[in-house]
Amino acid sequence: MQFRQQALAKLQSPEELDLPVRFARPQGWLVLSVTVVAMAAASVWALTGSVSSTVGAPAVLTHGQGSYVLQSPVAGQVTAVVAKEGERLPAGSPVLKVRTERGDTVVRSLDAGRITALAATVGKIISTGADVAAVEKVSREKAPLYATVYVPAGDAAGIPARAPVDLTVQSVPSQEYGVLRGEVKSVDRSAQSAQQIAAFLGDSRLAEQFTGKGRPVAVTVELKKSSGTESGYAWSSADGPPFALTSMTLATGSIRLADRRPVDWLLP
Repeated sequence: MQFRQQALAKLQSPEELDLPVRFARPQGWLVLSVTVVAMAAASVWALTGSVSSTVGAPAVLTHGQGSYVLQSPVAGQVTAVVAKEGERLPAGSPVLKVRTERGDTVVRSLDAGRITALAATVGKIISTGADVAAVEKVSREKAPLYATVYVPAGDAAGIPARAPVDLTVQSVPSQEYGVLRGEVKSVDRSAQSAQQIAAFLGDSRLAEQFTGKGRPVAVTVELKKSSGTESGYAWSSADGPPFALTSMTLATGSIRLADRRPVDWLLP
């Protein structure tokens, strides 16, 4: 009965329109303002901002023209090795001598270049077509170095032209001298097989290493030059290493991919 009387009294009383309205406290307004500003900033960034990412992949320094494997045209015993590893030879230069049943034969270089590896030694018996040397093609004495970065095929499409590249060179302590600077010159859009890489580098072991996780894409990187360093190239440190760089030096390349707008992630 008591609850019924209270309900009737509530219905009979006029609405309390004359009571003051209680607004939010100043602290609440502050929190609301900060939330609105943060949401507005996030919306603007989602529409106009961008997200940068990089891809890391193995690389090797070369003169950019590739290499070739010199093979013996005859079978016999090696009697002399004329060329030296690291030596630069003109086309047609003698590399080694082979004694055959018909006499001595001189094995000569096919194109001008630098001997990067010698597989033949004095006294070794070789067959026709045997690999005796790897020769890197070098057009002139002070030809510039390039870096070839073997990027996973799935990441190659996101590499823009002239993208900045940082190269950590294996023979250079990065903690002391930093990284080598460069930018993308070209991207070979077709995936490379181990045979193609071996033909370009003249090294089948590196080809197997670079294709261990699938066929990569070759990205040619032009190294930035600097007259103030011993190597002649730009580094993240002021001076870089106190020595020159040589071809066939291994490195790890970090390539900046094309910037992506975050709003793309939200759209179907």
